Amino acid sequence: MKKNKPVLQFSWKIGLGYVVMMVLLISLGNWQIRRAHEKEQLLQERQKQSKLPPLDLNALHNPSLKQLQYRRVKVKGVYDSRHQILIDNQMYQGKVGYYVMTPLKIEGKSEAVLVNRGWVPMNQDRQQLPEIGLTETEVVISGRVNHFPQVGYMLDGADIPTPGWPAVVQVVNTDLIAQKLGYALSGFQIEMDADLPEGYVREWRIATKMPPEKHYAYAMQWFGLALTLTILMIWMSFKKTDE
Repeated sequence: MKKNKPVLQFSWKIGLGYVVMMVLLISLGNWQIRRAHEKEQLLQERQKQSKLPPLDLNALHNPSLKQLQYRRVKVKGVYDSRHQILIDNQMYQGKVGYYVMTPLKIEGKSEAVLVNRGWVPMNQDRQQLPEIGLTETEVVISGRVNHFPQVGYMLDGADIPTPGWPAVVQVVNTDLIAQKLGYALSGFQIEMDADLPEGYVREWRIATKMPPEKHYAYAMQWFGLALTLTILMIWMSFKKTDE
């Protein structure tokens, strides 16, 4: 008596395609794992940087963002309180507001640095800007060096300061702001320490464009596709034959 019996049969063409796809999917998954490890190491290094003793910015010659990012510094100078910058469309706990950037003219230098004094909420009337005055202008402040707030996609004119003061921008362009101020600016901001007076909401974080967790999630997706492909390959390769 004859009966149908499932037999595993592979076509060499399908087998070759399967091997190529598996190599690709597993390679992509492993690449995401490596990227996650690199991001974890980068975050650890930046954490160490932020815990080192602060450097004296007044004593540094031509400091750069690459040299100082996430390093704490202290600096003595004079706030230019009449010419402040508001960085628009900044979110905090689901609310829209501004980062308050105040130029600090560094003592003994011909340039200033923008000090990020924190986040303030936007008024219901966008035409009414928040009150960001200062009581003291000659200060010694400390904080963390970082790049300026970034956006995913920059619209035309987003870096052009509005007329008057405080000026509002969505993206910091130090060249354009320096032209408006009339003096040179450093290519980085100082995120002012949270315990200093005359600041606003300051919850500075160490961030990357893509955190390690997202890389791990993408890796699991690639490995999941590889597993799905394997199951599909086995299922399609079973043939019923007469015994």
